[in-house]
Amino acid sequence: MLVDDFGREVTGVRISLTDRCNFDCVYCHNEGLGDTRGPMEPSDDEMSADDVVRFLEVAAEFDVGKVKFTGGEPMLRQDLEEIIERTPDSMETSLTTNGTFLPGRAEALKDAGLSRVNVSQDALDPDEFAEITKSGAYEKVIEGVEAALDAGLDPVKLNMVVFEHTAGYVEGMVDHVAENAGLQLQLIEYMPELTGKPEWNIDIGRVHDWLEEKADRVERREMHHRRRYFVGEGMVEIVDPVGNADFCANCHRVRVTHEGYLKGCLNRNDDLRAMGEMTKPEIREAFREVVANRVPYYGEYLVEDDEDGWVVNEEYIGA
Repeated sequence: MLVDDFGREVTGVRISLTDRCNFDCVYCHNEGLGDTRGPMEPSDDEMSADDVVRFLEVAAEFDVGKVKFTGGEPMLRQDLEEIIERTPDSMETSLTTNGTFLPGRAEALKDAGLSRVNVSQDALDPDEFAEITKSGAYEKVIEGVEAALDAGLDPVKLNMVVFEHTAGYVEGMVDHVAENAGLQLQLIEYMPELTGKPEWNIDIGRVHDWLEEKADRVERREMHHRRRYFVGEGMVEIVDPVGNADFCANCHRVRVTHEGYLKGCLNRNDDLRAMGEMTKPEIREAFREVVANRVPYYGEYLVEDDEDGWVVNEEYIGA
């Protein structure tokens, strides 16, 4: 297993299969790359299924045990089932999707080896949902969640980005998962540094405080030291990386862009590393290099100044 200079083992990878998407969510940052979305047709710069599988076979050599497939919308890839089926047996596979293509494909994904799925759902009202996603596909998303549950892809995690537009919907969403066995809720802190709209930010600490009072019990995960709040039949987890050095100190994931670049940190694009022609020796070399150069974003790459703000560590300026 590869370990970076800060003692963080790389146990998982997150692979973007495409930057295409049938939604246009107002908060999207496309895996930290910004709004790079182009035409909806497949493009030559997307990794082929063979490329993805070859990378995963190398990752498995280094005892990476988990892979999450993302996008854009990864289910726009018609070869998604093939990629999952060809993923090394030692890896747990999961998927982040907007859910619109799960009806009709959820069972095939399960049969191919998919373990679980995260579905983006930022509101329970169709009009509110449409305002955030710029999509009228609310009913299709609900059908997709049901299809995933029926296929045995449970628990289904609902991803909800918490910012000015959605803060008023959090309580309703928490009640929704509390009343529906098989559903979990992942509240994701809005990242203004990646989206360019700092005025949409809210204090995620207030959500923690509210859940602390509402929950039947609270646990803390090893991954990122995330807190889990158990409410009724459901579980709510908060993903809060912004300004959180503890979160970064417990990050064990490397990302891969749809074009085949390794990315050591979501918040940085100055650490992208191409895998050449994606032969196994080239992938091994690039993977080792990216892990060796991984740096916790908050607490190392960015450090606090005298005014409790975050500034780039002088060690990395011009590096």
